[in-house]
Amino acid sequence: MAEDPRPGRRTFPQRDPPFPSGHRCTGLPHLSWITLGATLRKWVDSLPELDSGTFDTVGNPLPFDKSLIFPYAFRHSFAQRHADAGTPLDVLRDLMDHDDPRTTLGYYRVSLKRKREAVKTLSLQVVDRLGAASPCSPLAYEQRSVAVPFGGCTEPSNVKAGGQACPIRFQCSGCGFYRPDPSCLPTIEDHINSLRADRETALAMDAASFVVDNLTAQIVSYEEVTEKMRRRMANMPDEERAELEEAAAVLRRVRAGESRKLLPLTVIQQDKE
Repeated sequence: MAEDPRPGRRTFPQRDPPFPSGHRCTGLPHLSWITLGATLRKWVDSLPELDSGTFDTVGNPLPFDKSLIFPYAFRHSFAQRHADAGTPLDVLRDLMDHDDPRTTLGYYRVSLKRKREAVKTLSLQVVDRLGAASPCSPLAYEQRSVAVPFGGCTEPSNVKAGGQACPIRFQCSGCGFYRPDPSCLPTIEDHINSLRADRETALAMDAASFVVDNLTAQIVSYEEVTEKMRRRMANMPDEERAELEEAAAVLRRVRAGESRKLLPLTVIQQDKE
């Protein structure tokens, strides 16, 4: 297997290029990306108006923006359609030739159906600030809580403000309304590392002891939560744990908020002979 210089990707040797070159003088067995892009652009520009499936403010159909059709966009559409069909993340990662599933997550947006399934799974794994189980209904997970930097929050005024009005300025580890779940683990662990760095800085600055003590208390609290969640996951059957990890990845993708416009592709069902 050949190494790809781009992070998170891997390449495999190809004996038969999908787009073989028609001219030997190029020295390449396949079309260059410049030639392929120019040929695709010429073909796309010759197409009649494409329906985008969207409408303007008065209900008139809007055409699809043809500038969004370029070779690499098909890779994103490939990933999106597999995701919509329910292809598991690890399978789609292999289909995309990615080493890191986080790279794959950047290629598609999550459908409402998959989000609901993920919420249903994660709502049963919610814990409180001490790491004790605090499951809730999917409705409560989505409508009676709000995402905050390191998990979920059920404090009424903060929920009403969409997570922008924390009464104690996001010191989640000391809040009785804090409700993290396994989908928040990477974020919490990154925050723990940041708190450790802040503590080292505070010590180097000869900061007051209460500053250092506060940072230490937060680190200990977050570590206790993450340890209990990981221990609970480790005790799950393999299939159940895999389902939970998949749901957590889906919700992290939702929170990332990235989305790309899909190409106007139509699936053609061929008649079987």
